[in-house]
Amino acid sequence: MERFITATKETRELITKAFRGISRQTLWRALYFEDINKGTDTERKIRKMALNRGGIIMVVSPEMETMHDADGYMRQYYPNGVMLEADKTTGDVKVYDRDGNVSLSVEHAKISKLNEIQHHAKSL
Repeated sequence: MERFITATKETRELITKAFRGISRQTLWRALYFEDINKGTDTERKIRKMALNRGGIIMVVSPEMETMHDADGYMRQYYPNGVMLEADKTTGDVKVYDRDGNVSLSVEHAKISKLNEIQHHAKSL
């Protein structure tokens, strides 16, 4: 999943000066990443400086509709006709295919598992 750090023009200029005139390409590679802990030592330092100066990590994600209902469910509707339904009380998550059949069911799912479940839903 593509991630990037937003930074003001002033912050980007300050980082460029602080790292002795790094190229725009080096700055771009540091601010656009898949894993914040990977990359060169300089890239990790640039990310840290950008975050310390008010930068915000953003995630590029495919568009989908997410609804949080009064009945305690979160439902995500995917362009491929699949629906992910999570019970916010129990943590149970089900993925329904285009025909309404349960494709995947996970009991007591942790937030850390949600990304994997969403990838499953997108791949159907």
